[in-house]
Amino acid sequence: KKTLPSASASSFVQVQAARKARKESALKLIRAMATRIPGNPGLDLIALALRGKKVGFDKVIKMIDQMVANLKKEQQGDDAKKEYCGAQFDQSDDKKKALSQSVSDSESAIDEMEGAIETLAQEIADLEAGIKALDKSVAEATEQRKAENADHKELMASDSTAKEVLSWAKNRLNKFYSPALYKPPPKRELTEAERITVNMGGVVTTLAPGGIAGTGIGASFVQLQASRVAPPPPPETFAPYAKKGQESSGVIAMIDLLIKELDKEMQEAEVMEKDAQADYEKMMEDAAGKRATDLKSANGKASAKASTEESLEAEKEKKAGASKDLMATMKYIQALHSECDWLVQYYDARKTARSSEIDSLVNAKAVLNGADYAFLQASSTASAFIAP
Repeated sequence: KKTLPSASASSFVQVQAARKARKESALKLIRAMATRIPGNPGLDLIALALRGKKVGFDKVIKMIDQMVANLKKEQQGDDAKKEYCGAQFDQSDDKKKALSQSVSDSESAIDEMEGAIETLAQEIADLEAGIKALDKSVAEATEQRKAENADHKELMASDSTAKEVLSWAKNRLNKFYSPALYKPPPKRELTEAERITVNMGGVVTTLAPGGIAGTGIGASFVQLQASRVAPPPPPETFAPYAKKGQESSGVIAMIDLLIKELDKEMQEAEVMEKDAQADYEKMMEDAAGKRATDLKSANGKASAKASTEESLEAEKEKKAGASKDLMATMKYIQALHSECDWLVQYYDARKTARSSEIDSLVNAKAVLNGADYAFLQASSTASAFIAP
């Protein structure tokens, strides 16, 4: 009787055998999972605990629960990271497009303003050149007008002197040949000093007139002195005075004709001078108006050019700022790719692997809790077959 095992001892052996079988089944699941996911220290620790004899199922189950919680937490981290990456890519792409458009708009605006500045500068230069040419034309016209006026005055003075000489000659001829038509020169009134001299018995000396042939005519042109002596009588060889009178009548008629020609020339010269002066004044008025208009236009264009240059500098600064922000955004996108591309690329694979790992851990825990390993393995195979 002592050699046969008791009922309690037999029950203990069965429990130990069942426990060992559950441990081996769970270990088989863990090893299979470790084979699919190599380099996982959590699985290695669980496998090590299952192979040991001192670690109970409760501790192994706790390790499995902790690992399942960690895997779910990792998945939550991947989910959040993927959502973050997607949002950042969208925001960065939108910002990149807006900044690229801003830079493009600034470049177009800069090109347009530079063209406008160049056009305004050329227009200002043309207006200034036109004003300079106009001033030169006005100066030349003024000099010409002065020269024409001087010529006119000289002509009028010359013709007036000629008329005086001819009138004097005509009067002298009348004195000898037509005394009734002779006009004596007006007597010169004595000055106060000369009257005193005469009253005191003195003699007033009269200076011989200057001018042409001592006539006093045209004294500003010539300075000659001649004695005031009457012309000598006609030579004895001439015919009688009656004939001389007839000849003098022809000479006087010729003098009258010359005076008439001089009057006509002077009248024509006056009309031409008046017309020339009127044309000159009209030209000066038009030139002054055009100069004022061109100057105002040049000043307006200069103001517009200065304003456009200020806007150009502001647009260049805006472009520089947008370009700087665009470069920073592109660097950020590049860094975002370095941070997110791997996760985005392998997100589905990592999620699938993690889900499979969790399922294996849950099955291992179920085996340790007494579930049928064969049933769990069949269920896992069926799930894998049905899964897409």
